[in-house]
Amino acid sequence: MQKSSKIFVAGHRGMVGSAILRKLESLGFQEFALAGSTALDLRNQLEVNEFFRKEKPMYVFLAAAKVGGILANDTYRADFLYDNLMIEANVIHSAYQHGVKKLMFLGSSCIYPKMAPQPLQENALLTGPLESTNEPYAIAKIAGIKLCDAYRTQYGCNFVSVMPTNLYGPNDNYHPQNSHVLPAMLRRFHEAKRHALHAVTIWGSGTPRREFLHVDDLADACCFLMEQYDEPGFVNIGTGEDLSILELAQLVSRVVGYTGEIKNDLSKPDGTPRKLLDVTKLNALGWQATIDLETGIRKVYAEVQHLL
Repeated sequence: MQKSSKIFVAGHRGMVGSAILRKLESLGFQEFALAGSTALDLRNQLEVNEFFRKEKPMYVFLAAAKVGGILANDTYRADFLYDNLMIEANVIHSAYQHGVKKLMFLGSSCIYPKMAPQPLQENALLTGPLESTNEPYAIAKIAGIKLCDAYRTQYGCNFVSVMPTNLYGPNDNYHPQNSHVLPAMLRRFHEAKRHALHAVTIWGSGTPRREFLHVDDLADACCFLMEQYDEPGFVNIGTGEDLSILELAQLVSRVVGYTGEIKNDLSKPDGTPRKLLDVTKLNALGWQATIDLETGIRKVYAEVQHLL
C-alpha cells in the first residue's frame, strides 16, 4: 500500500475496525473512505455500490459484522446469518466491480468444527459439525472466505482472508447480556467489587479453554498481512496460548481487585471445549503477538472502568 492510497475500513467505529484505523494512521496513511452505519447500510447493495463508485477505494479492510456472545448468537440466529451474509457479499462484490486492488476479509475462529483437533490448523475448515450456539455466524464467515477465494479464482481479484481468535480491547461491547466472555467478566467483577458482593457466578463449568488477542495486536497483524500475504484460503491470527475460563475469571478478579468467591452456573452452556489457533503459518510469515494477556487486560480495565 502507498501512503497516498485511499483505504476503506468497513466497520471503522467497531472494536476491530477502529483499531485497524488507528494502526493505519500511526503508519502514516491519511486517505480514508469512511462511513458509519447511519450513513451507509452495508446490507443494502445499492448503497454499497454507490459508495464504492463515489469513493473509489484502492484497499479494503472488511471488519464490519454483526457480532455478539453465546446468548446473542443463539437468540438472534436469523439476524446473525442474514446481516453478515449481506454485508460481506455486498462489499466483496462492489470491491470486484470497482477495481479494488486488494481486500482483506476478517472472519472468526468459530468457523472451525466444534471437535476439530487442537490447536486449530487452517486445513481443519469444513471437516466436521460446527458449535450449534454460533453456527449461523460461523456459516456466514465461512461463506465470506469462500467468496474471496471464488472472486480470486474467477476474476483474479487479490482478496484475502484472516481468522482472528477471541479479541478484546478499546471499543469492546460491555452489554450485560450480549457481550463476549472477557468484557462480560470485566463488567461483572467490577460491579461485584463496587457493590461488595460475596460471590461472582460465571457461566458453565469453567473448564473450556480460550485464547485471547488484544485488538491492537490484531490490527498490527492485519496491516502486516495486507503487505505480505497474497494467497487463497486464510491465515489464523492469534497468540498460540490459551487458558481456562476459570483461570480467566481468576485473572480478571485479580486485575479488578475483587476478593470474593467465584461460583459456576452449570445450567449455562460451556460452548466449544477448546479454541486455540495454530499460528505456525502466521509466525512463518514473520509476525508474532506482543501484548501478553494480563498486561492487555490491565490496560483495558484502566481505560474503561469509569464507564462500567
